[in-house]
Amino acid sequence: MYGLGILKGLSVTLKRFVDTYFDDIAWLVRGKKRYNTQEGIKHRSSKNTRGIFTVQYPEEHLILPEEFRYVPFLVYDEVEGGKKEIRCTSCGICAKVCPPQCIWIVRTNDPATGRPVPVPTEFYIDMDICMNCGYCAEYCPFDAIIMDHEFDIASYNRNVYNLEKLLKPASYYKSIRPENYERNDAERKAKEAAKAAKAEAAAASAS
Repeated sequence: MYGLGILKGLSVTLKRFVDTYFDDIAWLVRGKKRYNTQEGIKHRSSKNTRGIFTVQYPEEHLILPEEFRYVPFLVYDEVEGGKKEIRCTSCGICAKVCPPQCIWIVRTNDPATGRPVPVPTEFYIDMDICMNCGYCAEYCPFDAIIMDHEFDIASYNRNVYNLEKLLKPASYYKSIRPENYERNDAERKAKEAAKAAKAEAAAASAS
């Protein structure tokens, strides 16, 4: 009423403008530059950031929050001999729940018996169609598909990722989503322990 709302909005802009200079002075007193140091980037990525700032992208990147999601990727575990153990069993749940239907999976079949093998022969995701909703990662029962932090994927060609391009190690998953990784890893270990206990109980009752 009577322009008070406009004045209130302008006061927010003015406060951020003034905070910029106070924050700059505080960093200079500490003998640091908040625009060119890793500490400055961490500060601007936190809830304690103040004032107005400019990120010199692409040379400088803000630190993304753990739950930031963009394109999905497939997780594999590194086992002895440098072999990649792909978590994906080609069950097809991710392709079924995908709203824009941008996931295609080809399941492996045993050449001797013709029976399906729980490993994908081919796996494609059309990143140009992907809406980054995260349903594929949410519904995957094996934690095999995770939403990545990589967002600068612009190109002159279609961004259709194949199995080789989608695969990333579990160590990468842990580096971008440490809390999520620890939680999922604990759940997987609990399921494996329960399965082992059930098998032992069945073997004991049979004997």
